[in-house]
Amino acid sequence: MRLAWVPALERPDLLADPVREALEGMRSAGTVDVGRIEVAEIDPASADTADLVAVTGMDLADMANCLVVAGARSGEERVCAVLVLGHTRADVNRTVRKALEVRKCSFMAMDDAVARTGMEHGGITPVGLPADWPVLVDARVLDRAAVVVGSGVRRSKLRLPGALTADLRGVQVVDGLAAEV
Repeated sequence: MRLAWVPALERPDLLADPVREALEGMRSAGTVDVGRIEVAEIDPASADTADLVAVTGMDLADMANCLVVAGARSGEERVCAVLVLGHTRADVNRTVRKALEVRKCSFMAMDDAVARTGMEHGGITPVGLPADWPVLVDARVLDRAAVVVGSGVRRSKLRLPGALTADLRGVQVVDGLAAEV
């Protein structure tokens, strides 16, 4: 199956509200060339990375997974998003934990992540996350010509140049954030 990519803001119906609002804000502010961010409709049953690769034949290394991680320090919750390539696994117990400056952290419960992002399970993306959340991006993401990420909903995906992820709000590029599996 081939996906039909179009500029994301031409199909706002394929974007979660926070994603659409973030893209509109970036376009207005001129902070990111949102014309380079595309969206394609997919079968929601294929929203998970491995399933999408299986039905489209896309390279797993061109997929990027956005994960939400939480920890606490002195009773204060600390949350971040982590963006890693599909063929890698985030180093949550060392690299992410150090970045959050907590003793222990873990993936946020899915129901909580969905409620707090305004995005669907399987569609969480670094575009449009809460403004106070840092977004840790594995440095290898920037090396990809394009990466496919969630759109905030399960029925579509975003595609953007890997290097453009560094320009998204709250992004901190981290070497060694993920390890190949």
